[in-house]
Amino acid sequence: MIVSKKGTVMDFLRQLRWQDLVDIILMSIILYRLLLMIKGTKAAHMLMGLGVLLLGSIFSRYFELYTVDWLIQSFWAQIVIAIIILFQPEIRRALAQMGETKFLRTLTSAEELKSLEEIIRATIALANRKIGAIIAIERETSLKDFVEIGTPLDAKVSKEVLLSIFHPTSPIHDGAVVIRGNRIVAAGCFLPITMGPDISKSLGTRHRAALGLSEETDAVVLIVSEETGTVSLAIKGNLESHLDMGTLRDILTDLFTAKEKK
Repeated sequence: MIVSKKGTVMDFLRQLRWQDLVDIILMSIILYRLLLMIKGTKAAHMLMGLGVLLLGSIFSRYFELYTVDWLIQSFWAQIVIAIIILFQPEIRRALAQMGETKFLRTLTSAEELKSLEEIIRATIALANRKIGAIIAIERETSLKDFVEIGTPLDAKVSKEVLLSIFHPTSPIHDGAVVIRGNRIVAAGCFLPITMGPDISKSLGTRHRAALGLSEETDAVVLIVSEETGTVSLAIKGNLESHLDMGTLRDILTDLFTAKEKK
């Protein structure tokens, strides 16, 4: 009995449920987003390594290489733990991005807008004096984990306080300041260092730490170079450098001010 291709396709379509279509679309979106997140990171190379292992498993079974097959199968038995260890930064960043809400803005009140101006003035003053600094401004994603390993503070944001924190004689100058709303919540905080392969070798520890935090959270991180006095801003794994006061004000205002819809 000969069954036409047309008949086979029609039978398949009749058996296809709307839930199957939704399932396929959701899985496609999830896989696409995962590939975007690991693109250009060390996770992409690790994923290629796992692909090689999969090909090795197929090859060893086909040619009956029992020892090699046993070794690969033993590794696959622990694959879940291995993935968690190897892709820990990417998993943490993905979970943080999933938990973000884009319906609210952090800095909205007049008091908080004033704090934003204080941050800008302090950053430029530090740059003019070539005093190294790193300032992390919290948005929707909590920076609690980084605050806990720093020195707790509860100070109102002001130019004077920030300058005193980053002064070379200060015991907590060698670390990041974390700002939440209009309060400085911690200083001397240590941030994760980015390990991206495309990062310029000319970037110092502060810039790498700022990029590392911006990759894992939605925080906006300001960096002042101790060597050149250059002001940079890190957000979503990207770095903008050589910012003057006007440009810095425009960027931060756009990021933190809720715009009225007319």
